[in-house]
Amino acid sequence: MKVEPTVEVYHDAEYRSKRWHFPLYNFTISIIWSSFLAKAAIFENNDGVSTSDIVLHLDKPDGTWTDQYYGLDNMIFSSGKWFIKTEIYYENMVLGCHYCPKRNLTELGFNFAYRKILKNMFDFIVTSNHKGMIFYRTTTPDHFENGEWFSGGSCQRTTHVKEGEFELNELTRILRDVELEEFEKAVANASRNGVNLKLLDLMPLSLLRPDGHPGPYRHFYPFTKDKNAEVISDCLHWCLPGPIDSWNDLIMEMVVRG
Repeated sequence: MKVEPTVEVYHDAEYRSKRWHFPLYNFTISIIWSSFLAKAAIFENNDGVSTSDIVLHLDKPDGTWTDQYYGLDNMIFSSGKWFIKTEIYYENMVLGCHYCPKRNLTELGFNFAYRKILKNMFDFIVTSNHKGMIFYRTTTPDHFENGEWFSGGSCQRTTHVKEGEFELNELTRILRDVELEEFEKAVANASRNGVNLKLLDLMPLSLLRPDGHPGPYRHFYPFTKDKNAEVISDCLHWCLPGPIDSWNDLIMEMVVRG
């Protein structure tokens, strides 16, 4: 098989959504950035610094992905950790929020919003009559030790661990439970409707790889000016190349097997 150089044919203003085309194979691959899979107003920069609470419309799927849905053959959906942030929830009117102690709103919890949005997403998919393959990728773990990202937590391991050495934290476990429950409800309906919906569950494998995160190197050369600089470690996102290259192998195996 000939290796063809990729051609970037699109990116949005923030370089979050991108598209590449491989002319020889008439193959296109896209990243469609939709943090919540639903309509949302987000007021934060690339470092996660927010100037206002997120406004999330639970009943309105994000047009960023729905507008492109029928033009795509195979898709992978995922979400998760964004729901832990402070958010105000709407369904035509304000319903409540997650972690908004300064507002006079009902605390509904992030799992409430996550469940509603996943249900709406799966309802859209299973009634779509789509003929390609659609995966839902489960959320993946972070590997902070000795604290969280805001309290000095780090990820300094340099090799994989054995099963059982790391446990899911409570927030990740809640997200995962919602995902698995909503997927199980959806997959039966998808099968009846002839929609090829599959679960891409990468949590167990990813939990074994605390060595796969950028750590203090989320930004280039963080210690150039001061080798003792206090740097916030990123133990949530993954390095490329890195352990998650194996995700591609799993996806291709599932595609081949149909």
